[in-house]
Parts: sequence; structure tokens; C-alpha cells
Amino acid sequence: MNHRLVQNIAFHMLRARLKQTIIAAVGVTFGIAMFISLVSFMNGMNDLLDGLMLNRTPHIRLYNEIKPVESQPVILSEEYKNNINFISSIKPKDRGKAIYNSQTIIDVLKKDKRVLDVAPKVVTPVFFHSGTIEISGVINGIAIAAEESLFKFSDYIREGKITDLEQNNSIIIGAGLATKMMLSVGDVIKITTPKGNLASLKIVGISQIGIAEIDDVMSTTSISTAQKLLGEATNYMTDIQLKLHDIEMAPQMAKEFRSKFELDAIDYQTANAQFETGTRIRTIISYSVGVVLLIVAGFGIYNILNMLIYEKMDSIAILKATGFSGSDVKWIFLLLSLIIGVTGGVFGLFFGFIFSRIIDVIPFVTASLPTVKTYPMNYNPIFYVIGITFAIVTTLVAGLFPALKASKVDPVEIIRGK
Repeated sequence: MNHRLVQNIAFHMLRARLKQTIIAAVGVTFGIAMFISLVSFMNGMNDLLDGLMLNRTPHIRLYNEIKPVESQPVILSEEYKNNINFISSIKPKDRGKAIYNSQTIIDVLKKDKRVLDVAPKVVTPVFFHSGTIEISGVINGIAIAAEESLFKFSDYIREGKITDLEQNNSIIIGAGLATKMMLSVGDVIKITTPKGNLASLKIVGISQIGIAEIDDVMSTTSISTAQKLLGEATNYMTDIQLKLHDIEMAPQMAKEFRSKFELDAIDYQTANAQFETGTRIRTIISYSVGVVLLIVAGFGIYNILNMLIYEKMDSIAILKATGFSGSDVKWIFLLLSLIIGVTGGVFGLFFGFIFSRIIDVIPFVTASLPTVKTYPMNYNPIFYVIGITFAIVTTLVAGLFPALKASKVDPVEIIRGK
């Protein structure tokens, strides 16, 4: 097969049907551009929503959960331990929320090479008072430096700074709580703890996570202030939060730490299963729409090449009569589709990037996401590799059937018919 001659014939046929060729290439360009824009936007949105979850969620959380005692007296009995026992009205055991020997556990975890860092925490329900208003909520007592290092808490502070919590008796309240109670930075809020202790804390900041259920009830103070509110010692902690070097190891390590420290442990996947499901669904939708666009473009290429074969029956017959084999003719039409696919695909990548950049600078201002200023986009190079691969494969498949039909044309029947 004379490759150069096959290329020249393919380019001649393209020029002969230039308008239809351009239309087919534009179809591929549009499909790829929309695929790139859609996938970049959907993955950018996934990154944003996952960031809201992962940035504020430890990879593993160690705590004490209130639950019924698993080993009931009847089970410990030699007479009944091998039987099936039905027990009703089991009361939960109050083990207390405090983590026993917490500082030793933290020291052990920090020496574990799989653990990036550890952040202790004191969580307690409280009642917030402002005049006659009384609202139930939650106070998180944090280790300021560790919390900022692992969870970038300052990114969610709308007013004030996280370092202001180093002041005695200071608190950062959620935006929803501030709105309900008509409070602002500098005001004093009164708090009642579960033990009945009363305290007055100065508001030094307002935070906004972007999740209404959290912003309406959550407030943050230093871990030392939280311990004072509860009247507990400085080693009192209710949660130990871990960030890992490899996030995929979280479920496995949660089971290990649960057994090792005799604490309840939950990994981020279990705690946020709904986010994982939503991310997968959005990804499937974006890729499905992109593939459909490319398939539609492929049908356009198929129709154009099919019509080209019917119009060029004489030329195909002459080619085969002058010594071109069916394989040569097949490669001519495959080359036609490949040229359309590559040209349309390259322009599609270019315009897809341009569209993504345009979307990336469009203002996106919402009160629920104070840190987001424009629509989120993800410029992962793998999207562009997938796009050009789809373009080439789709156009080759679309051109294969017309090419096989052209290779089977009988020149004798065509010439005799003429």
C-alpha cells in the first residue's frame, strides 16, 4: 500500500466535500468542548462539596459513645451463655464522654508514621442565652494550632480571627446562631452547661461552614475554656481527631484503633457516606452526558461518510479497477474519519479549555459558601486525555462501517451500470 498516495486521495476527497467535512468536525468539536466543560465543572463542584466535608471532618474520630452493655449478666452465666436469650429494656451504660488516659493515647498516635497529626477536642451541648432567648447548641473546644493546621478553620471565619480564641472566655459562634440571636462581634453571650454551670463568653468571631444545620448550632472556643466551662481538669477530652497520610487507610485503621484503645472509632467514609454517593452520581452523570454528545457527533460522521461513498462510487470503482485493493480503499475512508476526529478533537480541547476559563471567572456569591467567589472548575489533564481519546475512538468507529462498505464495492458492477 502506497501510504502517501492513500493520504493524497483522502485529502482530495475531503476538499471535494469540504462543507460536509467541516460540519462533521464542528460536531466533534462541540461534543468535546461540552464534555471538557461539563466534566471540569462537575468535578470542580465535587471537589468543593467534598472539601466542605473533608476539610471539617477528621479521617478518623476516636470517642466514647453511649450504648447498651454488650455483655449482659445472662450471657455470662454458664447455664445460658450458649442459648438464644431475648433481653428487653436494656439501659445504656454511662461510661462518660471523657477519654480515659487521653494524653497517652495522643502520644502513641503522634508516633504512628501513618498519622499526619492529631487534634484533641472537647464537645459539649449547651444552652445559649440572650435576653429571653434560649437556644440549644454545641460548643467545640479546640486545640487552636492543631485545628487550624488540620482543618483550616480560619477559612470559615467570616468575622474575626482564630487566634482571638487565645483570649480567656472567648468564643466564635456560627452565622446562623448569630442571626437568630441578633449578636455580633464584641457582644457577650451567656451559656448554661449540662451541669448547670453559668458562664459569660465574649464573641470574638463569626464562622460560616456553609451547612445550615451546623451554622445554626455550632460555636467554637479554646479547649481550655471548654474545660473550665465544664469544671473539668486539663486532661479532659471527649474526641481525638486524626488526619492520615493515606486517607484510603482510614476504614482499616479505625478498626485497629477501636480494638487497640477500646474506644469507639469512626472513619470519614462511614460518617459521610451520603457525600460519597452524591459524588459518584454526579461523576456518572457528567461522563454519561459527555459520551452521549460524542456518540451523536459520531452518527454525524457516519452519515457524512456514508453519503460520500454513494457519491464517490465511480471514483471508488476506478480506484479498484486501476489496482487499488479493498484494504487500500478502506484505509482511505478510515483516514478521512481519523482526520475529522483529530481535527475536531484538538479544537474541542481548545474551546473546552476556553469555556472552562470563562465559567471559572463568573461570580458565584452565596451566603452559604462564603469562601467561594466564582464557579468551581477542575483542570485535571486526565479530562483532556479522555476527551481526545473519545474523539478518535468515536470517529474511527463511525468511519469503520462506511470504510468496510467502500472496500467491498465491485468495480465491474459500477462501471457496467454506468
